[in-house]
Amino acid sequence: MPQDNPTTTEDITLPPGQQLVAPGKWPVIGETQPAHTNEPWTLKITGQVQNSITWDLDQLRNLPQTRMNIDIHCVTRWSKLGSNFSGVPLQEIIDAAQPTSDARYISFISRSAKHHSTSLVLDQAIKQKTLIALDYEAQPLPLGHGGPIRNIVPGRYFYKSVKWLEQIELLSEDRLGMWEAESGYHNHADPWREERYMSPTIDKRTAAELIRSKNFSGRDLRSIDASDRKLDQLNAAAALLRDARFQNTSLVQANFEQANLSNAHFVNANLNGANFRNADVEGTDFSGADLRGADFTGASLIGASFANFLTETLATMDASTKLPDNVIAPLFPEQLAFVKQQLGQA
Repeated sequence: MPQDNPTTTEDITLPPGQQLVAPGKWPVIGETQPAHTNEPWTLKITGQVQNSITWDLDQLRNLPQTRMNIDIHCVTRWSKLGSNFSGVPLQEIIDAAQPTSDARYISFISRSAKHHSTSLVLDQAIKQKTLIALDYEAQPLPLGHGGPIRNIVPGRYFYKSVKWLEQIELLSEDRLGMWEAESGYHNHADPWREERYMSPTIDKRTAAELIRSKNFSGRDLRSIDASDRKLDQLNAAAALLRDARFQNTSLVQANFEQANLSNAHFVNANLNGANFRNADVEGTDFSGADLRGADFTGASLIGASFANFLTETLATMDASTKLPDNVIAPLFPEQLAFVKQQLGQA
């Protein structure tokens, strides 16, 4: 597997842009419970197969089981190493269903309120040794982490491992899943190549017009490049700004309330007095940013960074920065220690 510019934490090699969560922690991302929780749980395989089959949980547990030790890499820049899952190898499910000659893709479909799904090339899913997981660390897979059934795809960002799996469909043509179609996550999702996002949602001309207007409110502007600008008092309330670039940009008193800024880049930005209340800033990089007076009340900071210790690019904070204890609690250990020191809580 290629390792393009990996980062290293002590003697551990991680994919680029990833950091380790605290020992024993496994952040819960997205929805916390499935839909229709009172219905008996089954897993069915349909589509381009000769045998459409439905298994209940007991029947799944009676199929050949295997245990896998895998590293979890979330697209929001956190990694959890050495996780033990056990369950049914996908190959067993595929063999039982007997794919037709037209079966080239596989879709994993969730019993969730948002109807999550994701797809892979069928041969790649088998090559990656995808597991239909039932247990985690020798216990039934917790509901918040996708139990009772979750597909686990080693070597891919974890959004390819769907919580609350209830259907597998073999397809002749690819069908993008929810995260890929609605959030723009990369369809291949190789963490070692940092395949986080697909192409931006808007062209450069439209982006330039929006930047001049300083009004991003409610817009879907994934991967917009607004770096090296003066955008003080930008209105970006409730905007979808995943993977947006704001490096070296002046954003004094900008409004990002309820915006989705996952994996956005604010390196060396001036965010004095900016509003991030109830914003999704998971995986966002604030290294070197001026955050005096910024308000993060209610924000989700899982995977966010405030300091790049390799380059000594450190955010500026003081007592006027609103970062409540419950908001900073999920930060990486080194990031949490840095933030507390800056806020005078060390």
